[in-house]
Amino acid sequence: MIRDVRDVDRLAARHRPDGQPVMHQNWGKLLFMHWRMKEELLRPHIPPELEIDTFGGSAWIAITPFTMWDIRAFPPFIPPIPFLNSMHELNVRTYVHYNGIPGVWFFSLDTDSAPAALAARTFFHLPYFDAEIDLEQNDDVIDYELVRQDEPNAEFRASWKIGKKLPTSQPGSREFFLTERYILYTEHDGELYRAFVHHKPWTLQQAELLEFSSDIITANGLPATTGQPILHYAEEISVDIWLLESVPEEG
Repeated sequence: MIRDVRDVDRLAARHRPDGQPVMHQNWGKLLFMHWRMKEELLRPHIPPELEIDTFGGSAWIAITPFTMWDIRAFPPFIPPIPFLNSMHELNVRTYVHYNGIPGVWFFSLDTDSAPAALAARTFFHLPYFDAEIDLEQNDDVIDYELVRQDEPNAEFRASWKIGKKLPTSQPGSREFFLTERYILYTEHDGELYRAFVHHKPWTLQQAELLEFSSDIITANGLPATTGQPILHYAEEISVDIWLLESVPEEG
């Protein structure tokens, strides 16, 4: 029997997982760009074991460009590795749940660190691609440009202006649904896996899109989005990441 996701499930996902995380990262200069998309258009691209998570009667697709730094393995006394402790990333994602446990499904992830992409593909079975990425900030305006170096080709260019701070998002709100995600799901050789992340609730800000062009969603075999995206910006957050694990079968 399929169980729907309740607000208590979304709050429970924010609890710090048991055990020791395997990695620490800081994420920042992050823009959430969300569009509505019909659930039936996403369904062929997601394992049948996963249910598509919806809000307002719709599934959602997102592009999320950001940068990361202070990347280091645990135990925490292990220092950052030079040339591997910072990088830019952009992911294309939607939202799913398994037996009422909500999370993220990634269609693609691009980074300008080839070693990091290889490690993520190997240990987390995530669809990472090598890319040239440039992020520049001038006062409250951020320019972000990406050109993928792998096949299929893809590009992303955007400029956005950072706006005022928003109230903390609450369970049941659209902002909470779109941004408060603490589990990633992935599949490898027909088996479903998940990994937990932990961080404080997002401190969100408004954002205004000044320029935007990209084919990175259609590069994943998905239909092009229409209309203006819903935007949320986050300046910085500290994140711990746990090792990938098999998803227990429903029972």
